[in-house]
Amino acid sequence: MKNVIILGSTGSIGSQAIDVIREHRDQFNVVGIATGGTNPERAIEQAREFGLSADQVAVRDLEGAKQVSKALDGFVITGDTCAAALVESQEADLVLNALVGSAAGLPATLAALKSGATLALANKESLVAGGRFVLEAAKPGQIVPVDSEHSAMAQSMRSGDRGEVARFVLTASGGPFRGNSREELMDVTYEQAVAHPTWSMGSMNSLNSATMVNKGLELIEASLLFDVEPDNIDVTVHPQSIVHSMVTFTDGATIAQASPPSMMLPISHALNWPNRIPDAQPALDFSQAFEWTFEPLDEEAFPAVKLARQAAEKGEPYPAIYNAANEVAVDAFVAGRIKFPYIVDIITEVLNGAGDFAEAPADVNAVLRTESRARERAQAVVERIASA
Repeated sequence: MKNVIILGSTGSIGSQAIDVIREHRDQFNVVGIATGGTNPERAIEQAREFGLSADQVAVRDLEGAKQVSKALDGFVITGDTCAAALVESQEADLVLNALVGSAAGLPATLAALKSGATLALANKESLVAGGRFVLEAAKPGQIVPVDSEHSAMAQSMRSGDRGEVARFVLTASGGPFRGNSREELMDVTYEQAVAHPTWSMGSMNSLNSATMVNKGLELIEASLLFDVEPDNIDVTVHPQSIVHSMVTFTDGATIAQASPPSMMLPISHALNWPNRIPDAQPALDFSQAFEWTFEPLDEEAFPAVKLARQAAEKGEPYPAIYNAANEVAVDAFVAGRIKFPYIVDIITEVLNGAGDFAEAPADVNAVLRTESRARERAQAVVERIASA
């Protein structure tokens, strides 16, 4: 029996992880959940389903925490770093970090690694921002990827030795605006941006997919997870979202992991890594006709991946700056303050002007200071654009 803590339990990844565990109660036991607090009713349902007491639940938002505390007849853990505090208070074999953003995600990631639990990582922002501090805190094999792309790479790498790997190939669906020019993106609405053609994801991941920032973050994450230079990671657009990523070996073989576009397989695989859970999701039906297509990424209309590659090549703290600026810019777009293409424009401007505040971080606190400065700079750019 594996004891599991789910951080971000009411979100898309967390809810699907609950679904997997519900079907395999003989293998997994939930000993803690954490949530932002925007959906307290679901958190209450989850806590009751798994028999959790109030001190096994963390809710960041104070009003949400009050509602959940009342329902569970006790005090839940609350505050900005409540997820990390939950991890520190409970013994678990595995922690699934599916929180959104680096502010909550990074402390929780470090807490999970310090606890000795396996970290199933869906919060890519914590690795992007924390960089070497996360990697140095991890024991060999302690971090297991949840993102379908990195899960696919990890699965494909089992076909050969690490020294036989030549290149990594990161696939991208292209998002809802594949084929559009920058000019055509100027009038994009929030509703259009979150309407992903093949994936059902939370708001932030959907928006990041639409700008291709998500693929940029995944490129940085792959570089860190697999200890590979950014230039050795190719990005190809695969609209069907069937091939989740690939690894090319030195003999010319390319191994791909393919399955219908669903997170159930990578989530279940991460929960039970390195073993598989039978019938995690339906397999592809090769008795039916279908086709897979691949095409180059339009870096003129979608420069976010190129920008991320440059940030990864520069090294710390530029990936953290990339992520922080994006989070501010996305919030501004959601609030209707800026147009869609300006999200990546803001990231670009903040990165280009980062020389006067970027510092090679000596510790995690230095990373957080740099992120704070990047957010301030991004907010200033938002104010200038919004008032123009």
